[in-house]
Amino acid sequence: MNAKYRKTIYACFLGYIVQAIVNNFVPLLFLTFERTYHIPLSRITMLITVNFGIQLLVDFLSAGFVDKIGYRASIIIAHVFSAAGLLGLAVLPGLLPDAYAGLLASVTVYAIGGGLIEVLISPIMESCPTEHKEKAMSLLHSFYCWGHVGVVLLSTLFFQVFGIDNWKILTCIWVAVPAVNGFLFARTPIAPLVDEGERGMSMPELCRNKVFWVLMLLMVCAGASEQSVSQWASTFAEKGLGVSKAAGDLAGPMAFAVLMGSARAFYGKFGDRMDLDKFMIGSGLLCIASYLCISLSPSPVFSLAGCAVCGLSVGIMWPGSFSKAAASVRNGGTAMFALLALAGDLGCSGGPTLVGYVSGIMSDNLKAGILAGIAFPVLLVAGIILLRSFKKNSETGAVHG
Repeated sequence: MNAKYRKTIYACFLGYIVQAIVNNFVPLLFLTFERTYHIPLSRITMLITVNFGIQLLVDFLSAGFVDKIGYRASIIIAHVFSAAGLLGLAVLPGLLPDAYAGLLASVTVYAIGGGLIEVLISPIMESCPTEHKEKAMSLLHSFYCWGHVGVVLLSTLFFQVFGIDNWKILTCIWVAVPAVNGFLFARTPIAPLVDEGERGMSMPELCRNKVFWVLMLLMVCAGASEQSVSQWASTFAEKGLGVSKAAGDLAGPMAFAVLMGSARAFYGKFGDRMDLDKFMIGSGLLCIASYLCISLSPSPVFSLAGCAVCGLSVGIMWPGSFSKAAASVRNGGTAMFALLALAGDLGCSGGPTLVGYVSGIMSDNLKAGILAGIAFPVLLVAGIILLRSFKKNSETGAVHG
């Protein structure tokens, strides 16, 4: 690791912890919102959709402005929005006549920050002079999982000690994380993503590349496979399986996050000895099995075990897709990373929304909703196989990007 960029890498790690807070704190409060503000679960589903929908929009727009204002200014803005949105959660529902409008406004603000973080952190990390980029990328993304674990564990402990009614105080505590990391990024060196004298590919150039579209499919399925279970794990455990909130949060989303982080850290340590394609295909098949276990098992214990195994199975999907993109599409630049983040967030939004929609039409049966989500890991495995065929054809001169 280049000593000059050590602080940059650490700030990137912390950036994904901020992303974990943005995406995973509010789902722990879904039933609290339902009870406190009398908001039905069908409307609470919209908080997930809006969060990832706004992130998706930011992903798309960022391809046009990040290079103009620079990576440093963009990443600082991302952390400012993340902090402001989290603070709004504690303040706006009580200030506005409609508490739901306050929640929605807060989610919108921190989603802007989350979207920018998703676009920026991976290319900032990719630009740092490190060996074995795939390992570094997987290790980076493991910090999203450790952030997820920290959010669930610390939040659960806080609720147990101080009570769920004091959730606003905890929200204000979480605000400190993006505030501190924004300051760190203001002082760390950031290397250029594209070598001097070269330029990143434009959107039209990317859209003419067959490999790029397969990578987009992988990102959609990676985001959907992960979040379809992650976003609903707490509610599923507490409402669908009838366990307590503390037990549900620890056995559901936290076990999911621990195993997802373990998979990423494992590849971050040993990835140079493995075939990434085979690792991702095996993970996809394990994901399919976990979805079947969650949705079809009559035992709450096995269903919760399926949630945990799902975390293990999806660990490599997102960072693996980013790594394959960086290796397969040279000089993809900001546009490529922004569009890949867009595709991932499309999956993050669409997956949980599909689960919630199917559950709703099946009389709030979350098992039925999660069973519908099995389409995403199936498509991911198909996409990796297709990408391998493109690679083989390219090596023989049959495919010209």
